[in-house]
Amino acid sequence: MKVDKIGRLAAGALAVALVTASCSSERSGTDGVSDGNGSGGGTAVSSKTFGTLASPCGPGDAKGKTDQGVTDDAITVGFGDDRGFTAAPGLSKEMGDAVAAMIDWCNDQGGINGRKIKGNQYDAAYMQSAKVVQESCKQDFMLVGQGFAMDEAAEQYRVGCKLPTVAGFTVGPNSSMGPMKYEAVPYPVDMMNIGGLRIAEKLFPDFKGKTDILLSTSPAVSAGTGKIAGAMKEIGVKPLNCGVRLNDKGESSYMPFAEKIKKCGAGYLWSSDSPDAGQFSLLESIERAGAKPKYLFEATWYSPLVSKWNTSGAGDNLHIGMIFQPLENADKVPAVKQYTDVVSAKNGKVAMLGMQATSSFLLWAQSAQKCGSDLTRQCVINELSKVHEWTGGGLHAPTDPGNNKPASCSLMVKLNKTKYEQVYPKNVGEFECGPEFVVKTDPKTSGVKLNDDRISTKFLTGDVIKPQSS
Repeated sequence: MKVDKIGRLAAGALAVALVTASCSSERSGTDGVSDGNGSGGGTAVSSKTFGTLASPCGPGDAKGKTDQGVTDDAITVGFGDDRGFTAAPGLSKEMGDAVAAMIDWCNDQGGINGRKIKGNQYDAAYMQSAKVVQESCKQDFMLVGQGFAMDEAAEQYRVGCKLPTVAGFTVGPNSSMGPMKYEAVPYPVDMMNIGGLRIAEKLFPDFKGKTDILLSTSPAVSAGTGKIAGAMKEIGVKPLNCGVRLNDKGESSYMPFAEKIKKCGAGYLWSSDSPDAGQFSLLESIERAGAKPKYLFEATWYSPLVSKWNTSGAGDNLHIGMIFQPLENADKVPAVKQYTDVVSAKNGKVAMLGMQATSSFLLWAQSAQKCGSDLTRQCVINELSKVHEWTGGGLHAPTDPGNNKPASCSLMVKLNKTKYEQVYPKNVGEFECGPEFVVKTDPKTSGVKLNDDRISTKFLTGDVIKPQSS
């Protein structure tokens, strides 16, 4: 596999994690969600709120050097991305841009209980995650909103130095199930959101009998399609097995595959691959062959790269399941507009992973604010463990960070030339929710051994910081 493809797939896996996560129906606590339907409505945007969430930032009289990275007047956190990866410059840049902008947003209000936030920004450049985490171990209170594609290589160091994190995303299976780790949008190895499949059932009556999965020679893509195939089996979808397996390095011609799809009679195609020139050529070839399947692709296809390509309309049948509010819903969802405004004001990159990092920053800030002067890692972990319904103020469907369980909701967007539009539910800004949107998966397929608390045992030590009941 080409190194640039590896980088793209790693970033893509995180977007998929963001969108396809699942959560438990047991919820307590709230960040201001008005109802269990995940409605995106909310209060007017102001510095005192973020969407529906009361701002955790403001003045105060917090004092004391209570933990590493905490002084009378400052809290030092680490954040970052892989923007320096030479094979894919700017990889996940939107995440670092979002956290940097949110730190300024928070400090403009007075910080956390009067302590200003100082951010150490790290560039893991894809292959340097272990190095930057070791740096963070020496100076930061916590890691917040970061996204390192190769986080698995750094996990042993993070656990070893007892550095908690409210990650923007995790990729490695041991990282996603690690101790002292929380996420606004969890993607555990033992659960999976299949909202895209469930909505397809509702939209397309013949979906179960006319669907196939596009296969790939890529191990990363194959792992994703394997999970989807298992989920399809569980809900009674039997793929047609048209036999289309694409070379990850590209094909000299995609017409033979297009003809095979047409002959097979596939009405719906599912792909876990990410958009690139080869994928675009396949869709264009399918259109030239006269086949007209509907595409049910992963959240990596919600991208300006795709919408800018689709001037011819070859991708007009593209449908994408999401648990985040699309940027196009900003006029209906105050949190999305506020995210866009805050990051754009700092000339940052606006994208879905940036919203994910923003939500994790807010989750951390809310928990830190509740600790008052006694700001310790233990206290923040105690507070994080209590959060069982979280939307980042309306950025996404409700998740359960405290229990590492993602959302049981989804919406679907459709590409129409160069614009995405929400097609389900019909009311823009709302999600479709239900326990049937979640399936359990076998964590052993990811090579992870979990204890009774669903924590990876690979790097686990006896002195990690665990939540304490009050």
